[in-house]
Amino acid sequence: MQPEKLVVLTGPTAVGKTKLSIALAKRIGGEIISADSMQVYRGMDIGSAKIRPEEMESVRHHLIDVLDPSEPFDVVQFQALAKEAIRQIHSRGHIPILTGGTGFYIQAVAYDIDFTPNDADPSFRRSLEEQQDPEKLHEMLRKVDPEAAQAIHPNNIRRVIRALEFYEKTGSRISAHNQAEREKVSPYLLCYFVLNQDRKSVYDRIDQRVDQMLRDGLEEEVKRLKAQGLSPEMTSMKGLGYAEMLRYLSGEIPYEEAVRLIKRNTRHFAKRQITWFKREKDVTWINRQEYGGNDEKILEAMLQILREKGIL
Repeated sequence: MQPEKLVVLTGPTAVGKTKLSIALAKRIGGEIISADSMQVYRGMDIGSAKIRPEEMESVRHHLIDVLDPSEPFDVVQFQALAKEAIRQIHSRGHIPILTGGTGFYIQAVAYDIDFTPNDADPSFRRSLEEQQDPEKLHEMLRKVDPEAAQAIHPNNIRRVIRALEFYEKTGSRISAHNQAEREKVSPYLLCYFVLNQDRKSVYDRIDQRVDQMLRDGLEEEVKRLKAQGLSPEMTSMKGLGYAEMLRYLSGEIPYEEAVRLIKRNTRHFAKRQITWFKREKDVTWINRQEYGGNDEKILEAMLQILREKGIL
């Protein structure tokens, strides 16, 4: 039996994945699964650059607006939800297109990463959770697993703690475990596209996107979330744009500094995304500059590759 089809369209933030994914879905009879750790949250629209209903052009989307911002969310939950969405999409005779920039989420689905429940000592986890300084936790990880520390941002406390738990439980580095998982063969008939652009253009697009978010009302969105009782410790409020704006609204930093940090941290995130995708195997890189930035030419090239792989 031929494996089920799966198309991945990813790349650094602000590179233009959303618009291209819509065009691709319309051409191949696809439905889109959002691989974004923030777009799962209802009411977090501006800072997550969430696609608006009128922009979907009747293409069905999954894993958008499925949780309240007060709820935690992680890769294990994402994998389960995405696999169920893939099953539903195939049942309708359509092709799932996994689109977004959260590389770990994409890898978890594309290669069916094993997330066996961790039965580490609960007291060890509690001792880590009681550590209020993310930098200290990250330094602990750097000492036992430098590669994991490089891949995980200090503010992603849940992943840092999971990596430390894994080491405590097994005596092995989670980076080595993840590398072994990365060598797995995908259970899908997979085509994995990474849309990219020269670094300066990506950074310019990031700055322009942040400026547009501010004009669209990012500050007001975070004010509303703060008024609902959301705090910096919650998963949702660690997202780019939200964390920095919350610091401003709490009086910790001035507005201009919040804007500077959003842009800087987003550029750093884009750089880490590219590093992640370069480690992935069987990836087809689509560089915008090679097509003059023309989405129609890019789309035709992608369709040809999908034909060659037997997906179309």
